[in-house]
Amino acid sequence: MLNLPHSSVTMKRRDFLASVAATGLVMSLPGGAQAEEPAKKPSQDGLNVGIIGFGAEGAILLDSCKNIPGLQFKAVCDIRYEERAVYAKKLLRRFGHVANAYEDYKEMLATEKLDAVIVASPDWMHAEHTNACLRAGKHVYCEKEMANTLEKARSMVQTARETKMLLQIGHQRRSNPRYRHAIDTLMRENKLLGRVTKSSAQWNRSVAPFLVSPPKFELEQSKIEKWGYSSMTELLNWRWFRKYGGGPMVDLGSHQIDLFIWLYGCAPSAIIATGGNDFYADREWYDNVTALYEFKTPEGIARANYNVFTTTQHGGFYETFMGTDGTIVISEVVNRGNIAEREPTAPSWDAMIEKGYIKAPPLALKPATSKDVVIDTRVSQPAGSYQLGVELNKYAHTPHLENFFSAIRDGVPLNCPPELAYESAVAVLKANEAVAAGRRLEFSPEEFKV
Repeated sequence: MLNLPHSSVTMKRRDFLASVAATGLVMSLPGGAQAEEPAKKPSQDGLNVGIIGFGAEGAILLDSCKNIPGLQFKAVCDIRYEERAVYAKKLLRRFGHVANAYEDYKEMLATEKLDAVIVASPDWMHAEHTNACLRAGKHVYCEKEMANTLEKARSMVQTARETKMLLQIGHQRRSNPRYRHAIDTLMRENKLLGRVTKSSAQWNRSVAPFLVSPPKFELEQSKIEKWGYSSMTELLNWRWFRKYGGGPMVDLGSHQIDLFIWLYGCAPSAIIATGGNDFYADREWYDNVTALYEFKTPEGIARANYNVFTTTQHGGFYETFMGTDGTIVISEVVNRGNIAEREPTAPSWDAMIEKGYIKAPPLALKPATSKDVVIDTRVSQPAGSYQLGVELNKYAHTPHLENFFSAIRDGVPLNCPPELAYESAVAVLKANEAVAAGRRLEFSPEEFKV
């Protein structure tokens, strides 16, 4: 989940409209009353979809849906009714939708006939919104983080099981063909990197002030409190407050720590973390965290470190997987990571090139041989740099949404069902605990099961 500021969303609305128009988003269906029986199968005219939460993420997810055929957006709900819900309704109407705007999700569920709901509300409301939709017979795509407490996350797993409705959690890299190729095909199946002993990831962002709302869209204090907040500052910047979110470590780290679990095929066994609220005086959660996870894999101990900083954007966000035969650097943004580096002592990668799994470097890198240069014996020879053999020419969230809607239509497996997402929730929420404890914390296998 890319955490775009509110101001960025406002500034990009014109670009968003232009992009939607260019792709011909036309998906209309008149409104109707809710059926007495749960809508467990799509209508013949396509899938009727609603959205709860139309902030930055809701807008991104709608944008990511626009090229998926057979979707008809019928309802959008946001407690910032005039600023977000009504805006979204007008936006959708421009492209053929008859979508109704709601302030209260309960009214939306009682009024609309929907097959699926996208939940993009703040983390602390994910469980309430998701569980209500599942019990109303709606399949749910819920943004990550799954929830801001494990109790809430467990309830989502349990409700999905009880209702037998589909629940996809928005760890979108799980459906990204580049990540599936790198992790499943290259590292897990073909052992391109040999034994992966070390992984690392980071997500850095620049200093940014609290988000503010235009004065004409400020909610009355009574309405702010009705929806569980004490101020507009908390409502707009909920990720920084302990009641509503988990801070940058949870908001950003959950995407990438999930990759460690996916690669190693097991949950972590221990964590050490440090961090603090070292820069911002007006925020409750840590503005930086450095965490080190231990994994007991079938091949032996592996470690993975994660860094998140909010005082510099240096390096942006990317992941690195280091093995005995090579390294892969990858990112959702290709120019930040799209290479595999071969160790000089590794077996040939020619077979992988012939299969199209990786692309050979234009020129093989060679160690320095000048008589004026002395290479320390402790320095390894430079590795050749290969490009990954799979590209993604869609929005980063689109494949994950496609997987969700295909699961509804065709019964394909979900790439991130709630049980998988719960494991990541346990791992990432523990990082904040480890910072507070100031010591190594152990995981038990039972912690990752519901």
